[in-house]
Amino acid sequence: MTQTRSSRGILLLLVLVMAGSAFALGIGVMGLLDDDEPRTIRAVRVTDDGLAVEAPAPVVAVEESGRDSRFTLLDEVYTILDQEFVEPERVDLVDIRTAAINGAIASLNDPHSVYIDEETFRLSSESISGQFEGIGATVNQQGDEILISGTFRDSPAEAAGIRSGDVILAVNGESTEGWSLQLTVARIRGERGTSVEVTVRHRNDVEETITIVRERIVVPSVLSVEIEDREGQPVEDIGYLIITQYTERTRTELLPFLDSVREAGLSQLIVDLRGNPGGLLTTTVETTAEFLDGGLVLIEVARDGSTQDFTADSGGAAIDLEIVILVDGGSASGAEVMAEALRAHGRGVVIGEQTIGKGTVNLPRRLSDGSVLYVSIARWLGPDGNIIEGIGVIPDIIVEPSDEDFAERRDVQLFAAVEYLRDRQNATSALPD
Repeated sequence: MTQTRSSRGILLLLVLVMAGSAFALGIGVMGLLDDDEPRTIRAVRVTDDGLAVEAPAPVVAVEESGRDSRFTLLDEVYTILDQEFVEPERVDLVDIRTAAINGAIASLNDPHSVYIDEETFRLSSESISGQFEGIGATVNQQGDEILISGTFRDSPAEAAGIRSGDVILAVNGESTEGWSLQLTVARIRGERGTSVEVTVRHRNDVEETITIVRERIVVPSVLSVEIEDREGQPVEDIGYLIITQYTERTRTELLPFLDSVREAGLSQLIVDLRGNPGGLLTTTVETTAEFLDGGLVLIEVARDGSTQDFTADSGGAAIDLEIVILVDGGSASGAEVMAEALRAHGRGVVIGEQTIGKGTVNLPRRLSDGSVLYVSIARWLGPDGNIIEGIGVIPDIIVEPSDEDFAERRDVQLFAAVEYLRDRQNATSALPD
């Protein structure tokens, strides 16, 4: 796929995407490598001849110039607390330093710039390949609350009754008040076969404590299941696929599904991006491009106002299919890029609920002690210049499931997509030859 860049852009972080605020419970969607030890985050350096090569993200070098004048006060405060505070056992340098770092980040009022200490980094890092041990749900932070943004199909979380929109109130009896997103992930994830007790508040304000046994979750990036319409009849006249997140395998997994749709003689397809927390930027662009016959996918705007355009080559593999895109409150970053781009190019309608609104590119920087700072380095816009950050993608057809729909497991958003495409079939068949 063609990526048109400004002169400033020679570094494209592979895990850029844009996932900053959403974490899977047991998998970090930042694209961190699956390893027991923290790994240097991978980046891609684009050489003059266009070759993309892996390069480690650099360790931040602290600028010493003027440091005394800027940070002496912090040292003075610590010294006074260390020598004079009435409860000396509460004076911990690490805690104070972490609080100072988090305070500095909080002053930016940017939920996507976060500091992760080395231990939390280790616990919350899982493979972008889509395999992890946990309960099989994704979480997002909104204000002071940690919310379930989605559950993986056939996961322990789904089976236990966890649903999108649930607020996590406690983990193993300990209140989550004041917890960060990363701490919540670290407490809920764990080894296969062990259990975790999660107290949630459902959308109807009913509180429930649920015990969930953790499992090894294998989540393919692209999958399909048999679906039914509102009358409970199998849908055999429309293709259906789910993109769970954008990993290194997404495009490779997508192409055979598209071939199978054509082999079945189908001309319509539902692309389900509900609960998709994002993933790799490069993969997001490549995947979206398979549904386009060229054109702009997204615009990245840097801090200095310069822009980078990410475009698709002509002749995508699915340009002959009529599509509907399903989104919900768990669709974030890369999923929002794809939905907005396909709508902007007139490739299909968007059905479901307003998405999260994560329109920030985050660069993970490993600090000298092994901790990581995710810093927002750019914003991205849709092909029409639409801002996604803080707004999200507002569907063309809004369908919001009721509590009763959840209880009865009625997928009213999917029903709406099937009915929309069948109406299109009927309208086409009614046209004169």
